[in-house]
Amino acid sequence: MSAAEAPVAEGGGPVRPSGLLDVLSVASVVLDAEGRIVLWSPQAEELFGYSAQEALGEFAARLMVNDEHIQLVGKLFADVMQTGQSWAGAFPVRIKDGGTRLVEFRNMRLLDDQGDVYALGLAADRSTVRRLEQDVALSERMVKQSPIGFAVFDTDLRYVSINPALAKINGIPAEEHVGRTVGEMLPLLDVDALEGAARRVLETGVPLVAKSTIGRTPADPDEDHAWSVSLYRLEDSVGTVLGVAASVVDITEAYRARIETETARRRLAVIADASTRIGTTLELERTAFELAEVAVPALADVAAVDLLDAVVEGRPSTLGPSEDAVIRALALRADQESEAVRAADAPGRIARYGPDRLVTECVRSGEAVLVQQVKDEDLPRIARSPEAAALLGRAGLHSYLAVPLIARGEVLGALDLKRTRNPAPFDADDVLLARELAARAAVQIDNARWYQNARNTALTLQRSLLPSQPPVTTGLEVASRYQPAGATSEVGGDWFDVIPLEGGRTALVVGDVMGSGITAAATMGRLRTATTTLAALGLDPAVLLEHLDKTTSAWDHSIATCVYAVHDPHLRQCRIANAGHLPPARVRPGHPPELLDLPTGVPLGVGGVEFSTVTVDFEPGDELVFYTDGLVETRCHSLDERLDFLLSLLDDPARPLEEACDLLLRTLHHPDNHDDVALLIARAQELR
Repeated sequence: MSAAEAPVAEGGGPVRPSGLLDVLSVASVVLDAEGRIVLWSPQAEELFGYSAQEALGEFAARLMVNDEHIQLVGKLFADVMQTGQSWAGAFPVRIKDGGTRLVEFRNMRLLDDQGDVYALGLAADRSTVRRLEQDVALSERMVKQSPIGFAVFDTDLRYVSINPALAKINGIPAEEHVGRTVGEMLPLLDVDALEGAARRVLETGVPLVAKSTIGRTPADPDEDHAWSVSLYRLEDSVGTVLGVAASVVDITEAYRARIETETARRRLAVIADASTRIGTTLELERTAFELAEVAVPALADVAAVDLLDAVVEGRPSTLGPSEDAVIRALALRADQESEAVRAADAPGRIARYGPDRLVTECVRSGEAVLVQQVKDEDLPRIARSPEAAALLGRAGLHSYLAVPLIARGEVLGALDLKRTRNPAPFDADDVLLARELAARAAVQIDNARWYQNARNTALTLQRSLLPSQPPVTTGLEVASRYQPAGATSEVGGDWFDVIPLEGGRTALVVGDVMGSGITAAATMGRLRTATTTLAALGLDPAVLLEHLDKTTSAWDHSIATCVYAVHDPHLRQCRIANAGHLPPARVRPGHPPELLDLPTGVPLGVGGVEFSTVTVDFEPGDELVFYTDGLVETRCHSLDERLDFLLSLLDDPARPLEEACDLLLRTLHHPDNHDDVALLIARAQELR
């Protein structure tokens, strides 16, 4: 056949031959009616060993058949020539080297245009044929019976065939696949990624092994499954690209186990994070914010921590079936600003939620409330108001979860969680994690709540026992400050007092009760009362401290430091005694500020130690600065450094006393020193 006569494809291009016949190496032999060889192909030369010159014109039976088979071969030849029926079978043939080869034959009668009859024999080595048959049978049996899905695609990535396992995975009969693409059959898969990978395999010949893909098929349209897909380019023996073979292994169980493991690991990581981040202080708002911060974005896109207002105020929190929930928002945290944030209650706001609201149901029942798929009709039960519901709708709220904050058997409030950007709905694992976070945080919140209530009580008591403003006294200008302890520490027992005495004299007192809380505040109040009573007797400062020491010793475990001074404007003097307190500073025009050199003494309550009175000059324009240790002590500086710093700030005797108080507090009170501060500044004036 000439090149012009070569077969062409439908589109006009030549068709590349299949390599199968080349593998079989099929030999062609034509015999005339008498059995002589008239045509002898190159494959016949290879199969039988005789060249065309040696074979042509010879009787085929005499050349290739052993003597014992001559009669049988003659009969078979005669039957084919007479009847025209083909014969097929395997027959031992003598080859040129004298050996015998078992050859698979297909024999048929030919008729030319002259009416002459010929016999065509097609022959191939029997072992080669058997090997191919076995390979095909093995491949077909393995593909059909394998639990692994197999498919063959042509170069246009259309199904050519699939095995029963893949038909079962896809949930579509095998015959319906043929001629269609993956996208047409399985639109719920990531078709673009799969087809892109297959095209790269077609182009490069590089296999793609164990590519994971996740999706759904008609076999189980309601659940995600995972598969491991491998792709291989198919070529014949001469390199013609036939298409792509795909193997598909269902790895859903392993995928789900991995997801469960990752979820458990994530839950543990969030819980571990919560253990270190929640409850770092005893500030109620700070603790609530720490909980919200842990929840976002690990659990939700928007998290709010709300407490029942009654709980914050220390009242019973039980709600009846028809009662509203009055809620105080403590913290709000969002992954990013959105309409959902504007729909939430701002921290510090008190809002009323009706009995039908989901957060009310949560705090009333003490149970988690979950709406996996939020619908439009759910929004009014989630939001505070119709306006807030509209904001949540625009924000894309699609899943909602509220879990109660329960501590010591009491429902304190709720952790309110929303998902707007995270596409996954809250599930049972999320509920478990949210409950665990809420349970851990609720104890910290409850501790902060009780601490805050106790602190507020102590602070109220402390402030009620201190003078609201210094009284007007003869020959003195006085300014004072009281700075309560920070929220991370309890209120202490620092105090100051200004007591008018007979003869125009004035007693100035600053003290510090060791300890904190209500007990320290109450002890401070008793000491202040005792000091005021003893001061009215006109006692010498040292004698007064001795009486206070005896009084304090009678109280269990009460220790206090104190400086007591009496100013006499007529003598222009101050008589001062110290009971273990830091020395006051004196500021005089024309002189550098100084700390008074006083006998330190011992704190009140130690007992059995005498106190000393020191007299110092106190002229008009002079100042005395009394203070407690909370003003000057820090963790990172020595006391001497801090006292020097104090003196450096007292550089202007003419500075107004109120400004001086503010300057000292603003500059000296270190953020790390969570302690009370009492400050009293007195300036001597000319008598009129």
